Amino acid sequence: MSNPADSPRGPERRAFRHPARVLTAAVFALAGLIFVTSANTAKGTNIRTDASLLKLSDLIQQRSGKNAQLDETNASVREDIDALVRRDDGATEEENARLKELERAAGTTKLSGHAVSVTLDDAPPDATANPGYPDPQPNDLVIHQQDLQAVVNALWQGGAQGIQVMDQRLISTSAVRCVGNTLILQGRVYSPPYKITAVGDPAALKQALDDSPAINNYLLYVKAYGLGWKVDEHQAVTLPGYSGTVDLHQAEPAK
Repeated sequence: MSNPADSPRGPERRAFRHPARVLTAAVFALAGLIFVTSANTAKGTNIRTDASLLKLSDLIQQRSGKNAQLDETNASVREDIDALVRRDDGATEEENARLKELERAAGTTKLSGHAVSVTLDDAPPDATANPGYPDPQPNDLVIHQQDLQAVVNALWQGGAQGIQVMDQRLISTSAVRCVGNTLILQGRVYSPPYKITAVGDPAALKQALDDSPAINNYLLYVKAYGLGWKVDEHQAVTLPGYSGTVDLHQAEPAK
């Protein structure tokens, strides 16, 4: 008979229990690491209301205001330069007339005339579906980039001589972009309501708005959920000239 001390069962049982203890310890160590990492990430704050996000929003607004000041300064300097150029260039009246026409087409000078303005706005905070329509999703209740682009495109299609979005004149390189529920236009940030103003024949401009399929689709949401839509006609409006940079990174001739 073998000695129980020589039996392989003892070592086998110890060998079996030993990895379990190691595994258990590893699990607890991993859990501790996860807790520590999570605490370091959140740094003891509510992630949904992290102050860093508020600081970022404040920074965006601050930079937007700074850009507005720079635009005003740039416009003033450009007027001074243009005045000096006109005084010293020795151009003929015909050449000056051609230059003014090019400036008008480029949108860098003021433009006055009859106009139509369109105002778009998010639905009220307590908006519900009107009878006969499904309950709204969050995206159904806010203005999107495509809505603003639809209005701008329709006004150009209607023969607009110039267009202003909020307080900025659009030119050929302008891009209307939305991030979340804010509009970013030429380095500045805007919140709804959004106002778009176009100088041109009011009848033709309003007809272009009526004929736009994209706008007609938007008007369905106006009817269903109360999104803002207002069209006004103006006898005399003056749009500012574009005062930002006009650098082109890439361009192709129109065919």
